[in-house]
Amino acid sequence: MPVSRAASGRVSRGDGETSQSIRKSLPAKHRTAAARAAASASGRKTTGAGRANGGRTVAAKASKSNGVRRDGRGFVDARRMPSEDMVTKTLRETSGMLGIPTRPKVIDFSARLKEKRKAGVRVIALRVAAAVAALAVVCSLVWLLFFSPVLRLETGDISVTGGNEWVSRDEILAIADKQSGKSLLLVSAKDVRAQLTNIPGVTEADVTKRYPHGMAVKVSAQQPAAMLKASDSQMVAVDSKARVLNTVGHTSTKGIPVIEVKDVTASLENKSVKEALKVLGGLPDAMRKTITKVTAGTQDSITTELNGGEHVVVWGDSSDLELKMAIVDKILSDPKVIGDKTQIDVSAPSRPIIK
Repeated sequence: MPVSRAASGRVSRGDGETSQSIRKSLPAKHRTAAARAAASASGRKTTGAGRANGGRTVAAKASKSNGVRRDGRGFVDARRMPSEDMVTKTLRETSGMLGIPTRPKVIDFSARLKEKRKAGVRVIALRVAAAVAALAVVCSLVWLLFFSPVLRLETGDISVTGGNEWVSRDEILAIADKQSGKSLLLVSAKDVRAQLTNIPGVTEADVTKRYPHGMAVKVSAQQPAAMLKASDSQMVAVDSKARVLNTVGHTSTKGIPVIEVKDVTASLENKSVKEALKVLGGLPDAMRKTITKVTAGTQDSITTELNGGEHVVVWGDSSDLELKMAIVDKILSDPKVIGDKTQIDVSAPSRPIIK
């Protein structure tokens, strides 16, 4: 049976008029509803009491999540939700220096594209300018070091030491002077040294650059007794004791007797070649310069041709060489003695033979 609103109110307020017997007389489902109403009324009374005593209400205890106020039952009050004044925000963002609102900035994409292109052109121009400047610096440095007079080798600053009566200073200077006018950085000391050691009789050569304009050349040279020529056209300068001075290629041997041999190394141990070197090493330079061919069949038959075969001198061996040279010089210097004869044999100097 439904409960009247007045009866429900009396039950919920807990009036003394509602007795236990009345609740028991109600059906079960109505008794449950009456109990809930009583509990709700009791809660409202408690809330009212809390307000009277200065307590906080359930609404005051509502949770806050992300700025939204909720009560204990999850109810959201739209009036208490945080709001943003878009007008105020826009005015604040667009206000100028004096606080006066300005027009919001409008992006012009075509202008932006032009700016980016101009910036790209500027970057390229700067890079090209940097490359040109670097190239100019490199070119200037190359010119300064290799082509300017700063490091140029001058002929007057070339010093030569170590020459002798056979390897003259002028001959050494002529080789070194080929490098004059060049930058010292381009002068090859190795090439100069190779050319100097290609002079017959030069056993050692030292070339030193003296910055900024000079060069020092020092040689060690001996007068070669003869040049040993092998079949490969390579010639070896040797002294009167069959010691090798240096090896030369295709170079001038003017004034130096040449002995043709099959093998240079083997000929240095040959007795006839050693004897010929002793004879040639003891001859005066005036006679040596006229020798065009040397024959050394045996150690007792050393023969030289003078002026291309104009005269032939048979020396024999190297014994009594000074006496033999005096006899040959006297015969050759007296036309009445030599006449139309071409051969002089002084192998036995006490009995010279003219043929």
